[in-house]
Amino acid sequence: MTTDIESKKEKPNKTPKQKALSIIKTVLLYGLVFMMIYTAINWWRQPVMPANPQLQLTDYQGQTVDLATLSQDKPTLVYFWGTWCPVCRVTSPTINTLAAENNYPIVTIAIKSGSDQELDSYLNEHNYDFTTINDQEGHIFDDWQGQVTPSYVILKDGEMTQGLTGIQPKWSLKLRLWLSAIS
Repeated sequence: MTTDIESKKEKPNKTPKQKALSIIKTVLLYGLVFMMIYTAINWWRQPVMPANPQLQLTDYQGQTVDLATLSQDKPTLVYFWGTWCPVCRVTSPTINTLAAENNYPIVTIAIKSGSDQELDSYLNEHNYDFTTINDQEGHIFDDWQGQVTPSYVILKDGEMTQGLTGIQPKWSLKLRLWLSAIS
């Protein structure tokens, strides 16, 4: 009688292959749950195009930047960031590299990052050559209902095709720009 109870309580040992498959299954499940939560949060925090967006802006050097015109030929990446933003210190070099490749127009909007002179000093100090609008009071970002920096908007023909937030690798931004170009 005790043998039956003991045999029911004992679990057979898993083979190394079964253990590995179990670990892979668990990692994939947690990865899927993470991606679903990350996507939902990103969607909720993304900027929203205003009903009457101001697409003709002036950069910190006084040059006119017309986002509608820029986005007619190719999708245009609009990057909202701040000199005070620690995450932007990670993402801005990627944006600078992407802008230097000159495959797509890149326009950045520096939110509450000081005067034009302070912004110019910051850009020079970090060797950033991207086109930058100085949103000193944060009104442009507010119009787009921006919640977090960095945030990104892709415009095609003056209309928003995608919005996203957070750290984005260069390949992801290039893929999103390409997808906006073919759609």
